[in-house]
Amino acid sequence: MYPPELVAPMKEDLTTVGFQELITAEDVNQAIEKEGTTFVVINSVCGCAAGNARPAAIMSTQHSKTPNNFVTVFAGVDREAVDQMRRFCLPYPPSSPCMGLFKDGKLVHFIERHHIEGSTAEIISESIKAAFDEYC
Repeated sequence: MYPPELVAPMKEDLTTVGFQELITAEDVNQAIEKEGTTFVVINSVCGCAAGNARPAAIMSTQHSKTPNNFVTVFAGVDREAVDQMRRFCLPYPPSSPCMGLFKDGKLVHFIERHHIEGSTAEIISESIKAAFDEYC
């Protein structure tokens, strides 16, 4: 587990633009079970999270169509929340960073780590925005 002071700025990248931080399994259950659409970022300390995933997620918040809710959990920190979120993301294997869009509690779009690594924030953002256009 990473020290909270180390990851605080990485969490703030998303929370300052409106992502709700989920800490417990119950937080995750409540977020996913909400009616409508929920965009989830499983955040992490790795370089592809800083260079590609978080910037892409932030860009997506400025799209003309957006989900009802933006939420985030942090791998290596909020274990209970991350474990529960990963259950909702099955059958995709655990990895971080990754992102998913849920509609009425069902996963409808997922971006795995291997889609994030080696890509650009702009390309990832376009994938997110296309999902928003389709499901939101």
